[in-house]
Amino acid sequence: MTRLDDATYLEHIRRESARFAQVLAACPPDARVPSCPEWDATDLWWHLAGVQDFWHHVVSTRPTVPEDYEDPQRPEERDAVRAFFDDAHRRFVTALAAADPADHAWSWSSRDADQCVGFTFRRQAHEALIHRLDAELAAGTPTPLPTELAADGVHEALDTMYGELPDWGRFDPEPLFVEYRITDVDRSVWGQLGTFTGTEPDGTEHVAIPDQHVVDDPGRPADLVVSGTADRLDGWLWHRYDDTGITVEGDPHARERAFAVLEQPID
Repeated sequence: MTRLDDATYLEHIRRESARFAQVLAACPPDARVPSCPEWDATDLWWHLAGVQDFWHHVVSTRPTVPEDYEDPQRPEERDAVRAFFDDAHRRFVTALAAADPADHAWSWSSRDADQCVGFTFRRQAHEALIHRLDAELAAGTPTPLPTELAADGVHEALDTMYGELPDWGRFDPEPLFVEYRITDVDRSVWGQLGTFTGTEPDGTEHVAIPDQHVVDDPGRPADLVVSGTADRLDGWLWHRYDDTGITVEGDPHARERAFAVLEQPID
């Protein structure tokens, strides 16, 4: 799939962050966040504030690895949390607007192509989008995800969040293919099922863990087809929506293997 342009990602960061703050400002501070049950509304506000503060640091100090970043001290008062978010967001979007997306910059991705500011444009557009939905779920006022960003989000969730392959592990593919069919934009994202094996730097071992990676259309029928609108698929992949509007058809074994991957937490 063709990604959106960076100016569009930046506009989505602005728009979704503004909606996020608007919803939380009207939400009781102790309202629980159903999609993140360990958080209340103020915790959610502080989380995105910290995320945008961190990525402001990454962009502003590029290409330095952010080893000297210090987590901000959370204020006790909710109004101060909101003020910190407003300031972090302003600094973040100002830094992005002044940056060349092609500039070398650190990212947590293991892919060389992601070591640039463009990674932050895309990843943080989806971060703001999903947390906007979290805020609306806490307030009981969910609204649909914008179609083009959500369609891009289906690919980003599958490729970046589920499909990240650290350099200390390997993916062993199997001849099982899943087509994620985005019905309202007539596009598909293909995944190949397999297993992940590797040993983390701290010695933790992972052996034959169910895994999936985005691949080009293999030119053969899918073993499993998962269909839905961009809004429903993106929210479902992020475990924000139930399976209402999601259709799953195909081989039961492929379904079991795919769901073993999709049921894993992503954050």
